[in-house]
Amino acid sequence: QLQLVESGGGLVQPGGSLRLTCAASRFTLDSYAIGWFRQAPGKEREGVSCISSSGGSTNYADSVKGRFTISRDNAKNTVYLQMNSLKPEDTAVYYCAADQGPLFSLCVPRVYDYWGQGTQVTVSS
Repeated sequence: QLQLVESGGGLVQPGGSLRLTCAASRFTLDSYAIGWFRQAPGKEREGVSCISSSGGSTNYADSVKGRFTISRDNAKNTVYLQMNSLKPEDTAVYYCAADQGPLFSLCVPRVYDYWGQGTQVTVSS
């Protein structure tokens, strides 16, 4: 079964940057769309950004447009989420997830089949 591992989370001041990494073991990611999702305490998990298997199609939640960039390097079997101009409201556990179906671009949790364990991002002064 596809296993995903997130890394790169941490504590950052408002206005700072982090780059999250999603890596896979035992399977290659190049046939999967990948999504980044986040869940803050007391809130539902929400889609942040999603990317097609080729990397040719991306989408973003309105709250992160212009600040976050999703990308992938299939040769390295890795997907990235570059997060700039971070705000306190970006604080959450961030998860990456994989999907091979046609609905990946909806970027909603129910569409994605395989999930990592998450990495904490805390934006605070």
